[in-house]
Amino acid sequence: MSVQHKIFRTANAPTTPPDETETSVAQALIDLENNVPDLKSELRPLQISAAREVDVRGGKKAIVIFVPVPQLKAFHKVQQRLTRELEKKFSDRHVVFVAQRRMLRKPTRNSRVKQKRPRSRTLTNVHEKILEDLVFPTEIVGKRTRVATDGSKLLKVFLDSKDATSLEYKLDSFSSVYRRLTGKDVVFEFPVQVQE
Repeated sequence: MSVQHKIFRTANAPTTPPDETETSVAQALIDLENNVPDLKSELRPLQISAAREVDVRGGKKAIVIFVPVPQLKAFHKVQQRLTRELEKKFSDRHVVFVAQRRMLRKPTRNSRVKQKRPRSRTLTNVHEKILEDLVFPTEIVGKRTRVATDGSKLLKVFLDSKDATSLEYKLDSFSSVYRRLTGKDVVFEFPVQVQE
């Protein structure tokens, strides 16, 4: 299978030819498909729609891999193993999978929209889904929005504390990627367990 077949441009994905990051991610997926026999059957039908590099604090980088929404469940089945293998291949970079979702603008009086805008296409819903995709397979157990006196907002997201050891090192990457994709500041934390 060629690199071109692994990159599937959805309607809202970029229409430019694949750049260096996308090509290297697609090639890595093909290599994993060919070299790891127990991943072969799961990886064969999967495609990516785009890939981007995001700068993280401390001079590190993160690779955001966008996948078509219909294939997201299939990616979730192998995501932990796939992330581990890709992070080995792209050393010193964290790998994150996010679905390529579409937002529709709010209908105005003048727009001739025949249908009601689905909830899944609203900005709020898309941003919530991006947050869930970023931290998968960990669950979000709580959210708090902190509004400063100057009006700026900070979203605090509390993750399941049982995954603290496996995700602690990625929290800065999650914050940077979310800020780059949505423009919103977010802090990821694990709730403190009070022992009696």
